[in-house]
Amino acid sequence: MNDFVMPTYARFPLTLVRGAGARVWDDQGREYLDFIAGIAVNGLGHAHPAMVQAISEQAGQMLHCSNLFHIPRQQQLAGRLCKLSGLDAAFFCNSGAEANEAAIKLARKYWFDKGSARRTIITAARSFHGRTLQTLTATGQDKVKVGFDPLPPGFVHVPLNNLAALEDMIGEDTAAILLEPLQGEGGVNEAGDDYLQAVRALCDATGVLLLLDEVQTGIGRTGEMFGFEHTGVRPDILTLAKGMGGGVPIGAMLANKKVAASFGPGTHGSTFGGNPLSCTAALTVLDVIEQEQLLANVREQGARLKQGLRSLKDRHQQIHDVRGRGLLLGMAFDTEVAPVIERCRENGLLLLSAGPKVLRLLPPLNVTVQEIDEALTILSRSVAQMEAA
Repeated sequence: MNDFVMPTYARFPLTLVRGAGARVWDDQGREYLDFIAGIAVNGLGHAHPAMVQAISEQAGQMLHCSNLFHIPRQQQLAGRLCKLSGLDAAFFCNSGAEANEAAIKLARKYWFDKGSARRTIITAARSFHGRTLQTLTATGQDKVKVGFDPLPPGFVHVPLNNLAALEDMIGEDTAAILLEPLQGEGGVNEAGDDYLQAVRALCDATGVLLLLDEVQTGIGRTGEMFGFEHTGVRPDILTLAKGMGGGVPIGAMLANKKVAASFGPGTHGSTFGGNPLSCTAALTVLDVIEQEQLLANVREQGARLKQGLRSLKDRHQQIHDVRGRGLLLGMAFDTEVAPVIERCRENGLLLLSAGPKVLRLLPPLNVTVQEIDEALTILSRSVAQMEAA
């Protein structure tokens, strides 16, 4: 079936052909509760009526327009995102990796324009920032770098939540600090609120730029529109993707005025970035989040799911931690979670990992009480079956 597709993914033995809300169906007609949501992409679930209508109407008008021309929907989206984030300007691309690539380039260009040699970017161990050569080098996981040397210079890593290590690493060549408020791929590891506040203060004191990668945490996933809102901290540069388009590829890099000024004509670009279709999808996501009060739902259902996971932890010795925020939650096991994922799939629940021993749960932002309870029931039964086997 995949004879002509490069084998870059270890795919589940499942072919999904249809979705509605938090549920999907395979080519055999079997139904599953989807708590992967396209890896935090399908924030409104599948086939949300507002998304279907908006995309269909936009497709009948214009799918793509070169960025050589003004694009009204792009301008509207940029305004919405800047107003929500408190930042001043947006650049649009197609993915999280591209957004982070743009952020790294902008940070270095900012210092170049100031006549400074600052170029080094500090990131966290176990972080994940993308698959381009620069963003995989920024990533604090060696496994994604094997075989791709020589890697570009200018990146160093420190342990997350270790302020002393971060302070020690800052030098005269440090351009920026790049962090995820909550690491998704790296194991659902949360940067403490106090830590992020201290990092912001450190950046203010040293002039180093603060870059926050909210590709996975942004657009409501943690119960606020952006993860940084839990802390009162605002970055100099912010990156978004995944849930922003609700399934249509789009990424964004936002910056404050002083930094954004370093990107002028010819400094960066994207053929498809911010086209009418993707911007329409993103605007619809923002509209639905507001109209259906989904941030409140994320907080409520996230708390319910987290409490259910903690109750499960109390009943099973192999589970030693439950962590995360909103509807980006992880459950850490003493053993590898692949068999648990497989058993859950057999029982009708789709989950994924965040490293070999962490189960990751990413339901859509509009998940219901009934769906949360159903997922917990299936997960509990699956873990019990694993222990009895």
